[in-house]
Amino acid sequence: MKRRANSVWKGTGLEGSGTLTTQSKAFDKHPYSTKLRFENEDGKQGTNPEELIAAAHAGCFNMALSFQLSGAGYTPDELNTDAVLTLEKQGEGYAITNIDLNLTASVPGISEDEFNKLAENAKNGCPVSSVLNCDIGLNAKLK
Repeated sequence: MKRRANSVWKGTGLEGSGTLTTQSKAFDKHPYSTKLRFENEDGKQGTNPEELIAAAHAGCFNMALSFQLSGAGYTPDELNTDAVLTLEKQGEGYAITNIDLNLTASVPGISEDEFNKLAENAKNGCPVSSVLNCDIGLNAKLK
């Protein structure tokens, strides 16, 4: 399976801007730029690569956990994960140093211990987790 995304950039790194388009068209020439990346904390003017990584990680983790739960005989009512990515200046550049997955879940009939074990398995087994070279924290709460 292959998934595709396209980036078009025009201008300098500091003053230029670009667009992102995904195969599914979930993003279709969606704007991004250095200004949007570092000066637009609310994200309403456009996206940035780190936001997209966080979204991909939250989505992948939820899917992985859903498979872990169903494999153990549980059906989640809801898995709600906020992925919080930390980007820090290091030397002349920047690095993603941490992502915290903050999960709140409603899973009927599961014990706290089993839930935490399956959530940890999902965090470690999620394909997006495996490509990230940073610390990944998990804060899992069962409703």
